[in-house]
Amino acid sequence: MPTMKALELAEGLGGVLEHCPPDRLISEVRPLEEAGAGSISFLTNPKYAAKAKESLAGLILVDPTADLGDRPVLRLSHPYHAFARSIGLLHPEPAPEWSDSPLHPTAVLGAGCRLAPGVTIGARTVLGPGCVLHPGVHVGDDCVLGSGCELFSGAVVYRRSVLGDRVAVHANSVVGSDGYGYVLVDGHYAKIPQVGWVELGDDVEIGACVCIDRGVLGPTRIGAGTKIDNQVQVGHNVQVGRHCLLVSQSGISGSTRIGDHVTLAGKVGVVGHIEIGNRSVVGGNSVVTKSLPEGSFVTGFPARPHREWAESQAALYRLPALLKQLRKK
Repeated sequence: MPTMKALELAEGLGGVLEHCPPDRLISEVRPLEEAGAGSISFLTNPKYAAKAKESLAGLILVDPTADLGDRPVLRLSHPYHAFARSIGLLHPEPAPEWSDSPLHPTAVLGAGCRLAPGVTIGARTVLGPGCVLHPGVHVGDDCVLGSGCELFSGAVVYRRSVLGDRVAVHANSVVGSDGYGYVLVDGHYAKIPQVGWVELGDDVEIGACVCIDRGVLGPTRIGAGTKIDNQVQVGHNVQVGRHCLLVSQSGISGSTRIGDHVTLAGKVGVVGHIEIGNRSVVGGNSVVTKSLPEGSFVTGFPARPHREWAESQAALYRLPALLKQLRKK
C-alpha cells in the first residue's frame, strides 16, 4: 500500500496544509471515527465538526471555512473530490491476476469441492471443504469461502469477498460489485473509488439476481442466518444484522445499519445513513426515510407506524363520499 508525505498529498490535491508537519506519513484513507495518525479523513458536513475535532486522523480534508482548532487539516475548495482522489492515490485498485488455467495456481481448494465446467477462481482464493460451484461461476482474487458453500450458475464474487460456512448464492447474483459513489465536479461526475469488500455470515442465502456492493473503504456486511430474496440491492457499507429477511425488490442505500431479526417486505426502499432497530418490520412498498427504534412496525411513504398509516388510508378512502355530501350542502 503506498505511503505519501502530507506535503506530497497537499501538492497533489492542490490544498494548503495547516497544523500538520509536512513530512508526516499518510498511508490510508479512513472515516473520522476510525482514523489514526497515519490516516487521512475528510469533513464536508458541519454537523460532524465535533467528531472531526476528536478524530485522531493525521490529516483531515476540509473546505476553506472550516474551523477545527489545532487539528491537522488540508484546506481545499472541494474536499469531497479530494477524498475520492486520495482513495485512488493510497488504495490503488490491484490489477487482476489472470491465469492460463481457470483455477489460478495459487488458489486453494478444500477436500470434496466440486467445480462445474466454466468455473474460474482467482489468485490466493481459498475454498473450504465441500464447496459446490455450478457452471459459469467466477470467484475473484483473495476471496475466502467457508465450508459447504454453494454458488449457482452465473454467480460472481468480486475480489476480497469473505463468505462464511454454508452460504448459498443463487444464479446471476453479484457479491462485491462497485458501490454507487460519485461526486459532482465542474458539471461532471467523478467516480469515488470503491476499495472495500463484502462479508457474508454463516448460513446466509442470497437469491437470484441480487447485487451486494462492496464498501467504499471497509466492509459491507450481511449477518449470519439472513435470507435475501431475488432482485434485492444492498448498497455500499450497509450493515445487515443476523437472521433478517430482505424480500424481493427491496433496496438499501449506502451506510445504513439494520439490526437483528428485521424484516423488509417486498419493494421496500431504505434511505442511506440511518439505523433500523432489532425486530423491526417494514411493510411492502414502504420507504423508510429516518431511523427506526427497536420493534417498529411501519408502513407507507414515508414509512410511519402501521396503525397510523392504516387509519390515514381508511380516511382517504372515505374522502369521495365526504366530498359528495359537501357538494349537496
